[in-house]
Parts: sequence; C-alpha cells; structure tokens
Amino acid sequence: MKIEQVDTFRVAVPLIKPFKTALRTVTTAESVYVKITCDNGIVGWGEAPPTVVITGDSMLSIEAAIHEVIKPFLLNKSLLNYELIFQGLKTILVGNSSAKAAVDMALYDCLAQNCKLPLYQFLGGHKKEVETDFTVSVNGPEEMGEDAVRYVQNGFNVLKVKVGKDDIAKDLDRIKEIRNRVGYDIKLRLDANQGWTPKDAIRAIRKLEDSGLGIELVEQPVKAADIEGLKQVTDNVETLIMADESVFTPKQAFQVLTTRSADLINIKLMKAGGIYQAQIINALAETCGVECMVGSMIETKIGLTAAAHFAASKQNITRYDFDAPLMLAKDPVDGGIQYNGRHITLPETPGLGIKQVSLVGGV
Repeated sequence: MKIEQVDTFRVAVPLIKPFKTALRTVTTAESVYVKITCDNGIVGWGEAPPTVVITGDSMLSIEAAIHEVIKPFLLNKSLLNYELIFQGLKTILVGNSSAKAAVDMALYDCLAQNCKLPLYQFLGGHKKEVETDFTVSVNGPEEMGEDAVRYVQNGFNVLKVKVGKDDIAKDLDRIKEIRNRVGYDIKLRLDANQGWTPKDAIRAIRKLEDSGLGIELVEQPVKAADIEGLKQVTDNVETLIMADESVFTPKQAFQVLTTRSADLINIKLMKAGGIYQAQIINALAETCGVECMVGSMIETKIGLTAAAHFAASKQNITRYDFDAPLMLAKDPVDGGIQYNGRHITLPETPGLGIKQVSLVGGV
C-alpha cells in the first residue's frame, strides 16, 4: 500500500453570517484540501484552513509545506509502516501544523479504508454520535441575544459565547443579555480568545459567578504563552478554565497539565498537527484526570469529519465544538458526518466516509 500521489486543491465557501472573535472576523471559509492516492486505488482526504492569527499558516504556506517538503517525503512510502510515516511527518519541518494536520487526516482516511473500518472504530470506537455546541459571534448585546435565541430554537442546548474583544463591562452586558434571552436550561461556555489579562479575567469571572449567570467554563482567557497567567486565573476562580491556544503540542500540554494551569484542554487538529499528535495530548490529559474538548477552526466538513471521528473514538473527550459547517452558505462535501441539529452521526463507511468533493483550483 504505497503512497502514489499527493494533490492539493483550494476551496472557498462564503459564510451565512460573518464570524467574529477577539482575534479576527471571517466572511469566507478558505481551505486547502489534500488528496492522497495509494497504489491499491484507495483515496484519502484532508483539509487545512489557514488561520494566520492562531496557527501562523496561510494558504500559500500550507501549499508550500505540502508540495516542497511533505510530498517528497511521502511518495512511494508504504502506508503500512505508518508509525514511521507519522513520526517523520512530525519532524521533517518545524511548525506548519495545519499542513501536517491535513496530510495526517488523509493518511488516517487511507489506513481506515484499508482495514474496512470507519475511522472512529479504527481509532478506538467509543461512540458513533456526538453533540455539538453552537458559537455566538461577538457583536452588540442585542444582536448576540437574538442570535442565541435563534440557535436555541434550532435545537442547540449548549452555546459557546465569544467575548474578550472590548472591555469587561461590555462582555458582561453581552452575557447577561444572552442569559436573559435563553434562560437557565441552556449551558453557556465563554471563549475569550486570549482577550483578557489575568487580573481582568479573574475580575470578570468572579463578577459572572457573583451574578449567578451559570457559566460552565471559560476558554483561553489570557495570552497563549502566558501559562503562569492561565494558572493564576484557574487558581482564583471557581469556574472551569479551558486551555486552547496555549496547547498545540504534547509538550505544551504536559506543561499545562503538570502545573495544573487549566481544568480542561481544547484539542484542535490544526494546532496539534493531526490525529497522531492529538491522541498523545488526549492520553496525557486522561492520565492527569483532565477531560478534553475537540474543537475546530472555520473549516468545511472534511476537517470536521476527521475531528469528529477522533473525538468520538476516545472516552476522555467529553465536549465537542463542531458547528463550523453549519455556518457555511453551501456544502462542497458529499458524505462525512451528518447533522441533525446539534446531533452529529458518524458515517459507517470505511475511513472518513467522504464520497465526493467539489474541487476548485488543483495544484
């Protein structure tokens, strides 16, 4: 089962509504699709959305990393020696986690197909259905309240609320408006996307606690590199704190876990460099008694299908942030995960279960 061909394609899909966080505003989901063809006819798919403000990866850098470095490394290698391939993928170039992730998920797609198993079963098979939250972009309080009501009416019972773009008082107004609109049966998670200082985060979260707003967790309240600040927040509030941008690699996860700097870890394939490394991060967290969430960037259904297969395969992954395909004006992917409101069902076909992809701009 040798790797015969590696191709990339650019895809751009408009969003139904602009997606706004403390770090960026997105109106179009852009991605690089990866297609790996093996000599036995098996084809695997992967995806890498460029997220410069988080991963540092652009469309051009993803394509260059794949064609100039990763593709020459992969060609004519036997995928049955996949441990060597994944170890090599990790070390042949520094960074470029999105490019590595896209190739990694395409390789896993091929491996699972060769074993005639859905990928979630190939990886562990813990469950075949998960439930996603839905993200409320950061806007004015009234608009965020209206969005929240609409998402709840569409069947979502967990909302991830973006904050951290303005001062704390405005963030508190946003959260209060949403809670007043949706009531207390809906679970609220906050994501500050590194938008607060440690002191501001502690002050804001304590005010939320004192107000009885019932926040389940706060994700990445401080700058990614500020592990001491992250720990300071975790140690001084009752609300669960989740590390996101602070954890790309297993080594970073080890640092957060051994210092008890967060209560939870958000694993994203684009940060980890794919499923191979993501499994290591989850295993480290599970060993330390820390649950994980699997999240995503603004990406299409190929990337989300890979993330969902990984997430569903592991018992220690208990939260899921897989709403991005629901934000798109159209779906370029036939197959993969199926949505029924917040409920996501994984395909029983081998691999990722991708049937057909609408491609634009092959390289």
